[in-house]
Amino acid sequence: MMYGFEDDPNPLVALVEDIVVEYVTDLAHKAQDIGSKRRKLSVEDFLYLIRKDLPKLNRCTELLSMQEKLKQSRKAFEVNEEKLGTLE
Repeated sequence: MMYGFEDDPNPLVALVEDIVVEYVTDLAHKAQDIGSKRRKLSVEDFLYLIRKDLPKLNRCTELLSMQEKLKQSRKAFEVNEEKLGTLE
C-alpha cells in the first residue's frame, strides 16, 4: 500500500541506512575530537572509542590484521618490470 502512494518500496532499508550514517558520522566526529590535539585522525582514535564494545573492537582488530596480511601478500606478488625484462 505504501508503494502505491509512491513511497519507498522498502522503507526499512532507508531507515537502516539513516541509522548507520548517523552512527558513523557521530563516531567520526568523536574521533576527530580525540585526535584534535594531533590535528590528525587515526585508526587508534576509532579503536579508543569502541574499546568498551568488545565485539566491535575484536572485529576491527581482525579486519585491520587481515588488511595488513593482504598488503603483504600483494607486495609479495608484485613483479618488478625490470626483473621481468632481464629474464627474457
